Amino acid sequence: MINYVKKANLQVAPILYDFINEEALPKSGLDQESFWSGFSNLVHDLTPKNKELLAKREEIQNKINEWHLSNKNFDAIKYKAFLEDIGYLEPEVDDFYITSQAVDEEVAFQAGPQLVVPVNNGRYAINAANARWGSLYDALYGTDAISEEGGAIVSEGYNPLRGEKVIEFARGFLDQTIPLVDATHKDAVNYSIEEGKLSVTLNNGEKASLKDEEKLVGYKGQLENPSAVLLKNNKLHFEIQVDRSHPIGKTDDAGVKDILIEAALTTIMDCEDSVTAVDAEDKVLVYRNWLGLMKGDLSIEFIKNNKKLKRTLNPDRSYSTPNGEEVTLPGRSLMFVRNVGHLMSNNSILDQNGDEIQEGILDSVMTSLLAKHSLLANGPFQNSSKGSVYIVKPKMHGSAEVSFANQLFDRVEDLLQLDRNTLKIGVMDEERRTSLNLKNCIREVKDRVVFINTGFLDRTGDEMHTSMEAGPMIRKNEMKSSKWLQGYEKSNVYTGLATGFQGHAQIGKGMWAMPDLMADMLEQKVGHLQAGANTAWVPSPTAAILHALHYHQVDVTNRQMELQKEIKDLRDDILTIPIEQNPKWSAEEIQHELDNNAQGILGYVVRWVEHGIGCSKVPDINNVALMEDRATLRISSQHMANWLHHGICTEEQVVETLQRLAKVVDEQNAGDAGYLPMARDYENSVAFQAAYELVFQGYEQPSGYTEPILHRRRLEAKVKFAVKQ
Repeated sequence: MINYVKKANLQVAPILYDFINEEALPKSGLDQESFWSGFSNLVHDLTPKNKELLAKREEIQNKINEWHLSNKNFDAIKYKAFLEDIGYLEPEVDDFYITSQAVDEEVAFQAGPQLVVPVNNGRYAINAANARWGSLYDALYGTDAISEEGGAIVSEGYNPLRGEKVIEFARGFLDQTIPLVDATHKDAVNYSIEEGKLSVTLNNGEKASLKDEEKLVGYKGQLENPSAVLLKNNKLHFEIQVDRSHPIGKTDDAGVKDILIEAALTTIMDCEDSVTAVDAEDKVLVYRNWLGLMKGDLSIEFIKNNKKLKRTLNPDRSYSTPNGEEVTLPGRSLMFVRNVGHLMSNNSILDQNGDEIQEGILDSVMTSLLAKHSLLANGPFQNSSKGSVYIVKPKMHGSAEVSFANQLFDRVEDLLQLDRNTLKIGVMDEERRTSLNLKNCIREVKDRVVFINTGFLDRTGDEMHTSMEAGPMIRKNEMKSSKWLQGYEKSNVYTGLATGFQGHAQIGKGMWAMPDLMADMLEQKVGHLQAGANTAWVPSPTAAILHALHYHQVDVTNRQMELQKEIKDLRDDILTIPIEQNPKWSAEEIQHELDNNAQGILGYVVRWVEHGIGCSKVPDINNVALMEDRATLRISSQHMANWLHHGICTEEQVVETLQRLAKVVDEQNAGDAGYLPMARDYENSVAFQAAYELVFQGYEQPSGYTEPILHRRRLEAKVKFAVKQ
């Protein structure tokens, strides 16, 4: 039982109340009385509109279900007309361009990787912020990006054969990005700065210069013997590090010990899908870490290999320029914060009626308040050099919900005494009604939008839930080649380009979910750049370093200019429902699909519900480790619910599958001392029952979301385990 503190017309959990008064408000330029009064007014003014929008979602979904039930002989023309009649498909607005101002270069002009990390994990958050720069040698040596053939295996000690392959790869990277005139970096024996230019001494005694001298930016150390040479290609920097006394450098002809890569230009500090924040205690952890990131003083101590270590944020990087000046580059990734969507409420604060306030409203106020400390320079580092706060808003359905987010941001700016459009918005294109009306959605936030992106898992989950009554869905591995998904991915880029995102905002692509398969990522993820995206999600700092190589290979600005010529309307493609008209799957194929879905659900849910871990590597049915967040559950549970609804499988079969795969997941977690096996007692396993509900109640869940069930079950687990302790 929470003994709430009454303030204005709100009831606030004590832990959150104290945090706001003692940590968030001091030095913010705001006094307690005016903040709480304004916050209360904002909550009570905007909550009715929030709830009205959620009711509209349900109303539209019910109408779509009824239409499919009444129109078994599907007619695409009639279907489209029906969607227009109910307001699902909106009349497209006139052409326009976004007008967002004070946008940082990392968003507007540079193209590069984007990390997404649970902000409640301070160590991960600091590592992600520091992933602006990373070692190319380490990223290559420690992953399958370098083959183990020919004895180049990863061993306990340093393997010189593997090291040689790493250096060979790195020299190839230099030849590609900063080619020499009639020479190769593979023959380099010395790097120096002569007469303001890079001079490379070759093993034959001759000297070579860069084909493009403008790629030299700066250096550290002495001109004739620099310890670092800073270069730039496609607006991305990298640093050749020279140290002939270093264990690697002394084996290298040119004394090169490493190449430092500018990698994660931006990072999304996540309060949403990768986070388990269900009460005031959880929310304070999320907010406190975000405050530390914004003030620049977040630090974490931990034990690794029996050593006590401390993580802090990296300082900026300074260099001398060839003409004797100084250049400073950011040492940290530019940080966005992802708030929760419009759906959920949270018991951290109650309104005047004793109801939980909407969590999306709470996040908007709190993350903005905490980010104000960065704007006011209340710490050693500032996040944005332009004075902006970057907020990603997920899971919005259509332009009315985006308009509400804009209204909410207006009110938050007024409450916090911020200039209009200080709060920038990222609109995640992960719901079908947003995909079909993306231009209209962008129009509602044209003065503050800085980001759109696509996401396979959530978007497919919504696709299946929206068209649940249309028929049985195709198998998951067929979705990525389906007409609707191809249209969705292209349309997102086309719409961003048509509304003026180039040079002003990010057009993003989704996550590479296999953090252990970096060779495959190097081969495949370049496709995101070729598709016109100037950022794409990666699961780790190491992946960010390797994905950064793609942005040296492809000039995204040029690629976007090419795509401008082929922009077209793909809404008809997006409206192609991915159902199997005549299912002829074998019993083995059906069972394999069920097993794959159940494996992902159980492996993730057990950690979310019982361990409070919102982002983790979960082995799939083929034992490939996938970096999963809550979107995993949405696609898998909706797919199983759909097949169950249409009789592709039986209830008994699904129960048997869940129970059998629970044993597999138990075995995978057998080494965890704090793990409670699900198969020991299915009925009383909170995690297993959560997984069961996600499937068997999947049809009834709002938009197919998993949050209502997960939050309820997580709260149950917290009480249960607290009592046991």
